[in-house]
Amino acid sequence: MFVRMRNSFIALAVLVLTAGSLRAQTDGTVNGFSPYSVFGLGQQHQIGTTWNRGMGGVGIAARNNRYINILNPASMTARDSLSFMADMGLNGRMSLFKEGDKKGFNTVFNIDDIAISFPMWRHTAFMVGLTPLSDVGYNISYREMDVYTQERVFTTVGKGGTYQIFAAAAATFWNRLSVGAQFNYMFGNVAKTSGISFGDDSYRSVVSGDSLQVNSISAKFGLQYEQPIAVGSYITVGATYKLSSAMRGHSVHYRELGSYYRETTTTDLNQAGLRMGDELGVGISYRKGDSFLAEFDYTRSNWSNSKMDQVKGFSNVGDVVFGTSVGQSFKAGVEFTPNRNDIRYFLRRCTYRVGAYYDQSYYTVDGAHVNSLGVTMGMTLPVFRWYNGLSVGLEFGRRGLATSQVKENYFGFSVGFNIFDIWFQKRAYQ
Repeated sequence: MFVRMRNSFIALAVLVLTAGSLRAQTDGTVNGFSPYSVFGLGQQHQIGTTWNRGMGGVGIAARNNRYINILNPASMTARDSLSFMADMGLNGRMSLFKEGDKKGFNTVFNIDDIAISFPMWRHTAFMVGLTPLSDVGYNISYREMDVYTQERVFTTVGKGGTYQIFAAAAATFWNRLSVGAQFNYMFGNVAKTSGISFGDDSYRSVVSGDSLQVNSISAKFGLQYEQPIAVGSYITVGATYKLSSAMRGHSVHYRELGSYYRETTTTDLNQAGLRMGDELGVGISYRKGDSFLAEFDYTRSNWSNSKMDQVKGFSNVGDVVFGTSVGQSFKAGVEFTPNRNDIRYFLRRCTYRVGAYYDQSYYTVDGAHVNSLGVTMGMTLPVFRWYNGLSVGLEFGRRGLATSQVKENYFGFSVGFNIFDIWFQKRAYQ
């Protein structure tokens, strides 16, 4: 027992230390890379573990005692009553960008979600974790010659991102209805810089930029209802709702003319009335024992009243018109295990997943949403005893579907470590 408690304290310490390192990374590390991350808080991260991502990102209506599901706090009660569970993920992405005859390529690799879950008392469970929310990363430059054959170089660079620490609790009633509540703390730093330099040193360079420090406190609620339809088969419906919340922190806008002139303007985000968008999610799933799962999810997030289009640092993006709007997602996924107890063939004990998604961005550029479409696949390899496993996932997608938009084709991969143990066993000695 003491060994298990010590291991739990180690896991909690890893979570706290990782949160500190992620806070430091937001000061200048490129956590993601996309020209679309110049808008608002950056490119939204697809929340979920490697298990969720292998099925297109579904999970609102999923109940599984082998994996932590961070998409719906109500799902925590689908677990063995004495189990301790942990999940840690790593992810990477390779992206190819194309606009006309211009092309670019970039790769990133980062720590992803970290989550820990354990029971509190009968029919209840608790979860704590950390996950990225949005990524800012871009480095765009081009040269031109004016009428006097003077070379000018235009450069814009952005770094940083936002993260979320969460703690949730859930309970089951009448063996079918599960409800959960989650506390969220969002934090992050973003740095954006634009400048013009000249080939002739007699001209002064012009640099402007924004430094954003943001945080927000919000809550998320979830429920799931599981209905048996045959022996070992279930239909589950689920729903989540994340409250809109005030965005706090500050935005510092500065402008420099060579080394001779500098001016700064500071905006209090709370006084400016900035808000995070709310989010409603619904899902339905069909499960047959622990061998088959199919699910469809829909989410809607309203950022229309965020006021990000009125504050420098979120909206000053050159000649294009940036606006906040309603984001939507449609996701579907399937999971299949041929024979979990096969003693001859290891691959039959593995779990296989496929999925697809369509996302509509929470912002518009020149009046049009920046949408993305992708397909996913994944698998979990059982490791040692219990439900320990190594999960891997692949993702192929495209962002910027409109003809006039920059095309971003990407390939992503993720690796998740699923840790499972039984607590508080009373040993019998003879």
